[in-house]
Parts: sequence; C-alpha cells; structure tokens
Amino acid sequence: MHITYDRENDTAYVYLVAHIADGAAARQVVVDGIGADADVILDVDAEGRLLGIELIGARSALPAELLEQSSSAG
Repeated sequence: MHITYDRENDTAYVYLVAHIADGAAARQVVVDGIGADADVILDVDAEGRLLGIELIGARSALPAELLEQSSSAG
C-alpha cells in the first residue's frame, strides 16, 4: 500500500496495488457517508478488484499523521 497526498488540492490517493496501468480502473464507485467535507472514490478493475481509493477533502477524512507521512503527488 502506498499513499500520495496533494496538499494544494487536499486530495489523497491510496494505492492498494503496486501499479495501476492506464485504463485499468474500469469502474469508479462513489462512497457516501465518510464525512461532510470528503468525497471518496473507489477505483475497481474489470474483475471487480479494488485498485485504489481517492479522497477529495483528505484532511477531513484521514489522520494528519498519515498525510504527513505520505509522499507528495505531482
């Protein structure tokens, strides 16, 4: 698992696999109920396996310590 965090846009991505090839995420599922200020999108491959999790408004959904330890996106 690997996490990237874009501080400027307050978005984080949690990679559940080592690499996600272009087009591998065949479907995106939006999850409600995480928090008022966070949107969560699950990236799923054609076989239904979860590849990664995108969090928009990450500061409201993830612990600050986790975001501080993540690598910068960009």
